Amino acid sequence: MAKKSGWTVDDYFELPEDGNQYEIVDGILELKPSPTTDHQRVIRHLDDVLSDTCESDYIMILSPVDVILSERETRQPDLLMVHRSRSDIVRKNGVYGPTDLVVELLSPNTAKRDRVMKLKSYAKFGVPEYWIADYEHRTIEQYAQTSPGGPYELLNVFAADETVTSERLPCVSFVVKDALKIV
Repeated sequence: MAKKSGWTVDDYFELPEDGNQYEIVDGILELKPSPTTDHQRVIRHLDDVLSDTCESDYIMILSPVDVILSERETRQPDLLMVHRSRSDIVRKNGVYGPTDLVVELLSPNTAKRDRVMKLKSYAKFGVPEYWIADYEHRTIEQYAQTSPGGPYELLNVFAADETVTSERLPCVSFVVKDALKIV
């Protein structure tokens, strides 16, 4: 792993299994920190809540899973949804192309990465909707593209007692505090 930049998806898939999670960001291999147990319990519960109303229309996958956005960009979102009409992008070793929704659950050590770097990356590669979920403050920030490939606009910040909905994902309807909790 001496190479510092110029990483490609092919290089990435040749990495030995070492128990770590990595992402390629603009050709640079980055070690992704392991999530906390609270983080994993909350994202698993959010997946359950979304599955109740969306699973018949969407393939839902929890991290770790590789999303191959380009030859020089891979991500491992906490939760993703792909409409079943686009199931061909879901393959054995990852998801190839932009998903319909990406959710990142904030952690103290990932806040900058989620709010800046991933926000730009997911928009650049055409993920139409991106949520940043903050379980400590019980909020969900909903970002969406108004034009394909354009930057995200912050559409809404749903507070604890509010119901999350999405024009792009009509199956979505849940109260933030009911979904963002440790179970």
